[in-house]
Amino acid sequence: MKRRGFLKQSTFASGMFFVPQFLKAFENSSMKPFSNKKVVIIQLKGGNDGLNTVVPFNNDIYYQQRSNIAIKQNDLFKISDEVGLHKSLQPLQDLYNKGFVSIINNVGYPNPNLSHFRATDIWQTASDSNEYLQNGWVGRYLDYTKGNPYSAIEVDQSLSLMLKGKSQNGLAITDPKMFYDSMSAPFFNNVVTNYNDAHLSEHNLGYLYNTMIDAKSSAKHIYEQSNTKSTFAEYPKNIFGKQLKTISQFINSGLETQVYYAGLSGFDTHANQPGTQERLLKVYAESMEVFINDLQKNNAFEDVLILTFSEFGRRVKQNESKGTDHGTANNVFVMGKNLKKQGLYNNLPNLGNLDRNGNLKYEIDFREIYATILDKWLAVDDVAILNKSFSKLDFV
Repeated sequence: MKRRGFLKQSTFASGMFFVPQFLKAFENSSMKPFSNKKVVIIQLKGGNDGLNTVVPFNNDIYYQQRSNIAIKQNDLFKISDEVGLHKSLQPLQDLYNKGFVSIINNVGYPNPNLSHFRATDIWQTASDSNEYLQNGWVGRYLDYTKGNPYSAIEVDQSLSLMLKGKSQNGLAITDPKMFYDSMSAPFFNNVVTNYNDAHLSEHNLGYLYNTMIDAKSSAKHIYEQSNTKSTFAEYPKNIFGKQLKTISQFINSGLETQVYYAGLSGFDTHANQPGTQERLLKVYAESMEVFINDLQKNNAFEDVLILTFSEFGRRVKQNESKGTDHGTANNVFVMGKNLKKQGLYNNLPNLGNLDRNGNLKYEIDFREIYATILDKWLAVDDVAILNKSFSKLDFV
């Protein structure tokens, strides 16, 4: 059985235990961070419809192809003479006007896969569409930097492939106190203390033991460090708002973590899209507004870069259920204080030049964004981490 499959079938009663892909926090000799910069990665899960998020309101083809679900001009806040953002993103307008937002359009990759799971794996591993990797690009960043176990944290109950490396993994944490309490429980202590060296060298069992040991060694530091700063900002009372509040607490308390990962689910809008997308984008925008303002009040925003992506976009032509089906290229939002190119990074998609399946053609490979972040923001060797060389963009 492969390691990944073994772990999926070895779930403890609490997701808190299973997830944990931990690192040998204080047992390995760690390299110092290459920079103090941090990256927060947000996934809009399900395939957000980018065309109804960043809207070409002067394009006749857009309204012809979406007679029931196209966004009317009155329901947009306009950012140019041709482009408007969905009204639910209104909470981001002040941040946009300040130059804290860059929108990269037509992001994708060759031979796109329209399966949620496979497309997510491709984005998380930075692989080609016909390449199957067992580790993620953030996990390989951990391998490369030999960072502490908490150098990358996913605020969720289970760890995604993105944060799994060949020798080092990130942590999955929803609440630092709950995480610490779980690691201090008698059952967990018994499991961790009753191993022997032979166990550690076994392929699957050794991996599981090592991750548990790493989790325990990290839990106390994360809990104590995050306790040094309280967040008083009023975050929306939903799961996504809570995720961002936890990340804010980690960042503002000075935790050494460099990469955070969170997600907002529900964007698979095959039917009755308008109401669903309106609600989800509102959750996203309201939470992001509070999050960024919270970071600014704590003088932390300057060192934080936020990347929002979805595993694919939607088809240009709406379906008969007032929804959209799985598509290809999409837009990516980058947020930060000192962006080199603010607003629209590049042109919107050409709706008159689609592929043979009626999907948008990509212009920018998503791995060019990763390469830019690794090279220009985190100051590491992007080629070593992405396994090949990609062009750099100019947003940071």
